[in-house]
Amino acid sequence: MKPKAIFNWSSGKDSALALYKTVKENQFEIISLLTSINKEFQRISMHGVHVSLLEKQAESLGFPLIKMELPKEPTMEEYREIMDKTMNEIKSRGVTHSIFGDIFLEDLRKYREEQLSEIGIKAVFPLWKRNTTELIHEFLDLGFKTIVTCVNETYLDKSFAGRIIDQDFIKDLPKNIDPCGENGEFHTFTFDGPIFKNSISFQIGETVKKTYPKPKSNEEAKDGEYVFWFSNLVYK
Repeated sequence: MKPKAIFNWSSGKDSALALYKTVKENQFEIISLLTSINKEFQRISMHGVHVSLLEKQAESLGFPLIKMELPKEPTMEEYREIMDKTMNEIKSRGVTHSIFGDIFLEDLRKYREEQLSEIGIKAVFPLWKRNTTELIHEFLDLGFKTIVTCVNETYLDKSFAGRIIDQDFIKDLPKNIDPCGENGEFHTFTFDGPIFKNSISFQIGETVKKTYPKPKSNEEAKDGEYVFWFSNLVYK
């Protein structure tokens, strides 16, 4: 009997490729996708994708979906409380593993492993330490299709929001930008590929600017705040 796992689904390309590899290797029984949602706006945290498109993704992928709803700006205590409650409920269903699409952020991996170990769940990282240039080309070669939904203006300008990732997109990225956006340069919505039963239909709406206060110690963000550009995708 295969161990039961939950898959942490962001809606983007890294999640899609990690899920593809997990399904192909067939080592786990994935009981559900798990996605963090901004409760007020009903959108995926950071990716800005509306829950209606997320639900269509899950339906096309053929997996149940657990939506973990978070306050607009949760404190660490609130986040931890909601996460613990969610993961304990998931564990009660026999889940022993939690799968992520992270690639090389050591601190994030350590945080996930430590939090999960406290409730007896093991974290799994199918893409860990893979070369990100190789990964993005593998992603495209497999036939996945994804669109940029959010860009961090610290790294990329507004024009990258709403672009489909293809060879031209990769060529246009500045040299200091990770091709998978692993440092938070951009986020995506994957709408087609080998693990989808059907393509997700959507229209590209307006591009919206949003700002968030930066930590006082962070000198990268402009004028004391982070600036993000979100491309609003509308289900059709």
